[in-house]
Amino acid sequence: MDVNVHDAKSQLSKLIERALAGEDVVIARRGKPMVRLVPVEQKSTVSDLFGCMRDEIAYIEGWDAPLDDEALAAFYEDNLG
Repeated sequence: MDVNVHDAKSQLSKLIERALAGEDVVIARRGKPMVRLVPVEQKSTVSDLFGCMRDEIAYIEGWDAPLDDEALAAFYEDNLG
């Protein structure tokens, strides 16, 4: 969609929505294309990622049970070396 600068000033909110929806929005001056409106890629933050798999992971019963002495010894032996 091509729009002239004057119309873009009065329709900016609508043009932004159209660009966000994936439409190609070009602003022209005197019929010559000058700029293109494109969405800015959003960066993920830690708060966006925290808990993002909460509905994807199923825990088996007893997953949080303490390890017995043999399991603890095996863990530490393998990781001290």
